[in-house]
Amino acid sequence: MLSVEEATRRVAATVRLLPPEFLALPLAAGRILREDLRADRDFPPFNRVAMDGIAVCFAAIATGQTEFQIERTQFAGQPPTPQLDPLAATEIMTGAMLPEGTDTVIRYEDLLFRTDEVTGHRYATVVVPPIHTGHNVHAQAADRRQGDLLLPAGTYLGAAELAVAATVGAATVAVTRFPRVAVVSTGDELVPIATRPLPHQIRRSNALMLQAAAEQVGAITQTFHFDDDVAVLQQNLPALLEQFDAVILSGGVSKGKADFLPEVLRELGVEQVFHEVQQRPGKPFWFGKRPEGAVVFALPGNPVSTFVNFYRYARPWLLAIQQPATALPSTGPVPAILATDVSFRPKLTHFLLVRLEHAANGQLLAHPERAGGSGDLASLLASNAFLELPPEQELFSAGTVLPAWRFRD
Repeated sequence: MLSVEEATRRVAATVRLLPPEFLALPLAAGRILREDLRADRDFPPFNRVAMDGIAVCFAAIATGQTEFQIERTQFAGQPPTPQLDPLAATEIMTGAMLPEGTDTVIRYEDLLFRTDEVTGHRYATVVVPPIHTGHNVHAQAADRRQGDLLLPAGTYLGAAELAVAATVGAATVAVTRFPRVAVVSTGDELVPIATRPLPHQIRRSNALMLQAAAEQVGAITQTFHFDDDVAVLQQNLPALLEQFDAVILSGGVSKGKADFLPEVLRELGVEQVFHEVQQRPGKPFWFGKRPEGAVVFALPGNPVSTFVNFYRYARPWLLAIQQPATALPSTGPVPAILATDVSFRPKLTHFLLVRLEHAANGQLLAHPERAGGSGDLASLLASNAFLELPPEQELFSAGTVLPAWRFRD
């Protein structure tokens, strides 16, 4: 039986980056970029006016000039007209290109305006003079230069990244395609969600749970249900193994007389990477891969086992196949401080449901939540993470720092 660490290593060894696809930029939100995007021109591409006001030559200010005749007005988006008179000014708006012959902008708040009643000319008097050349000017290439790498391959395309991509004209981008995942529930006792179950039946909640969790990390999913029948499994699983990047099954992997999946999967050419992990819940977890085909996560059927094993193994795998190693911040556990004493005797890694909260001093505290075992689906409602307790200890005192796997913000 494998340790959790070895099982994690073996799952990670099957990661292969999915191929890219090309999307129009507005459709690329939430995707992983698969090409470098560079500045196609300087940032900003010209000396950009940063305040509404007047554009002047600082040399005039330096000689003590305080009043400037306004020769023209320039708005953002207009081509600039050179300021030929170094003692005059151009009234100018934020975002406009600084006109040749000027080098400084004085904002409206630092000016007083008057209009000559005879000539109709407008004048601006400087109340608060600028102290240096380039005041209120966002200089060309101050942020980035043409050719600079802005978004390296592997970048997650959020709102800011999309805006930068749009700025450099990346109308179409190469991104990782979404993983295709088949979610399969097995078991004769399972009935559709809308069905009223008989006393010996339960509804198919695990499949919906896995589907939702997989889609939260970008997977395109399709759900299936198969009864505990060898012939049914042999007939229906081959197509899934060919058509999907991953097949995630729930149930049918333990040692019961109706747990046919491990045998059937091996018959269908899926190489067993491991079966059973030194952990609770989820000890019967089966994992395999098919050459040139799907990776198979066959998870124990009890709902908490299914849930915890998905977040501990399948979710990191789904993220990893979409991104280079540097694409996103760590998707692994975060350190948390155990809030109360906990004991666990079996020499197994224990996934303990907890409620994480920040203390007044900023520390992340983990409060264990009551759970009725791996069948207690409702216990997930009060929790937002699970702690990973190593098998070497039996008693974990309050204050112990342990890895916490979040499944809810």
